[in-house]
Amino acid sequence: MHAAVVVFPGSNCDRDLAVAFEAAGAKVSLVWHKDSNLPDGVDIIGIPGGFSFGDYLRCGAIAANSPICRSVADHAERGGYVLGVCNGFQVLTETGLLPGALLRNAGLKYICQTVGLKTETSNSIYTQGYNAGDVINIPIAHHDGNYFADEDTIARLKGEDRIAFTYTDNPNGARADIAGILSQNRRVLGMMPHPERAADVGHGGTDGQALFRALADGLVTA
Repeated sequence: MHAAVVVFPGSNCDRDLAVAFEAAGAKVSLVWHKDSNLPDGVDIIGIPGGFSFGDYLRCGAIAANSPICRSVADHAERGGYVLGVCNGFQVLTETGLLPGALLRNAGLKYICQTVGLKTETSNSIYTQGYNAGDVINIPIAHHDGNYFADEDTIARLKGEDRIAFTYTDNPNGARADIAGILSQNRRVLGMMPHPERAADVGHGGTDGQALFRALADGLVTA
């Protein structure tokens, strides 16, 4: 598995995401946002958490218009895999690769804590390491993680089994308790919680490891 992790000004989880990919056996290339092209042979792109461009305008809005994001969109449109975590999820909605938007938390406060996540589907390369219904503990750290989409979009996400994770105790007001969603072809995942921060015993929890192991297993055999 060859993973590319995109780095924007203000990214602060790019190294964490790279380490999690490497621990699962991946070769990792860090890619600067001004680059126009991805390295050859990339299987999956990671869009990390952080505060790209200081969250000016809207979270992820400026990053979504970086030169590299045209290549990210092309990769996804060719059927490539893309994982966006926290600010990365915001970037993916701003690029239009995933529907909806991430609004300010309902309580208008930054939240940093470990939360319970229910695995809603195991039918994706990202979630196949869990059973549907499994509850895992993964950290969140965000001010704008309140997932919003209109009723038709929420119904379509549910009907197409594209809700990957929901909160067991909704911390931010997200509609339908949504913490992560899949694209229509199930190859793009955006999620607000940070699995890369629960991927080593030193983190105090390892519930995120299964996501990266499943990716590595799936992409090796793809």
